Amino acid sequence: MRLNVRPGLIAACLCSLAVLSNPASAAAPPVQPMEGPGGVGDRTATIVKRALGRASAATFVFHKAGAAPAEGRPVAIFLHAWGAPNPQAYGSWIDHLARAGYLVVFPRFQEINRTRPADASANAARLIKSALSDLAGDADAKPDEKRIALIGHLAGAPIAANIAADAAGQGLPTPRLVFAIMPGGIASDAKARGIVLHDLSKIAPETLVVTVIGDRDARAADLAARRLLREASAVTPERKLFLRALSDDHGFPALTATLASPAGADAAYDGGALKLPPDPPRDPKQPAPPFKWTPDMALTGEQTTLVAQINNARTDSLDYLAYWKTFDLAAAAAFNGADAQTLKSNPRFSDMERWADGWPVKRLVMETPRLTPHPAPVAAPAAAARAKPAPRRP
Repeated sequence: MRLNVRPGLIAACLCSLAVLSNPASAAAPPVQPMEGPGGVGDRTATIVKRALGRASAATFVFHKAGAAPAEGRPVAIFLHAWGAPNPQAYGSWIDHLARAGYLVVFPRFQEINRTRPADASANAARLIKSALSDLAGDADAKPDEKRIALIGHLAGAPIAANIAADAAGQGLPTPRLVFAIMPGGIASDAKARGIVLHDLSKIAPETLVVTVIGDRDARAADLAARRLLREASAVTPERKLFLRALSDDHGFPALTATLASPAGADAAYDGGALKLPPDPPRDPKQPAPPFKWTPDMALTGEQTTLVAQINNARTDSLDYLAYWKTFDLAAAAAFNGADAQTLKSNPRFSDMERWADGWPVKRLVMETPRLTPHPAPVAAPAAAARAKPAPRRP
């Protein structure tokens, strides 16, 4: 029996085997753009790194050295994943933002083994409010409160949504953008472990809400992302966008859109190297504040594994093009009052460029969330019983 196999298929198989046996010969992924969204930025700038607050309630601040522009600096508030309170884990992204001209505010809203998830949103809001107040008169930092964006990763994503919803009530400026990336850690109810969502219908209608997930370990992030978009009901669908980053193993190293992939460690942003004043001494005549340990303060086994992945994440093309670039473009649109349709119509927004051999990297998948239709009314049991025809007599 003779098999009819196309020569092109044989060549493709041989090429694949060659790549597997010698990854060094595989096509390299796209490099970071030199300028523009997701780009290298001002490499000559010196980045100021500061810590505000005290040891148990710290906020880290990063920006370019020198006086801020007359209008102030746009503000990127970075809300970390649960168990990853050191800005070092996100140092590469923070460095990009600072070199692009942002004032980056990183509130450490969690003390490991001492903070309950239920308290995290209030902690973050308090730290942000205090930091913006402290920096308002700083000519170098100079936050522009009309250009504030929230970035939340994993548990930081629902916290970002809560802060946007509570901004008016907490005396915080209204954020123009909520950028929720790989959202997770949402409690199923008020008694369950995780971040309890507040009333997201209070998110201002002019806010742009963008959620980003990856295609690995995606189910939980997909459900959480769609829930955030759905419950932000005062924001119209035209101001919402759902993005999915796709893994691509065409070349080497492969691009893998995992839950930890938005992180990118940079030791230059180690929060432990930034000095903070100690907590004030307690008055021995006053009783110590009550503290009760609860199991949800500790990391689970899965969380410990995920935190290790976050702390060791490398920076690659997914960071430059799927996360940093999309944030840069979304923030520019939000600050200018544009909606998500502007982003969808920009061919560069979802483009992931090309591998070194010219093959295109898988593009981002974009969806505009639809309005959830109201379910059809269900007849009450008694009414339904009355509606049934009478059984026939034999």
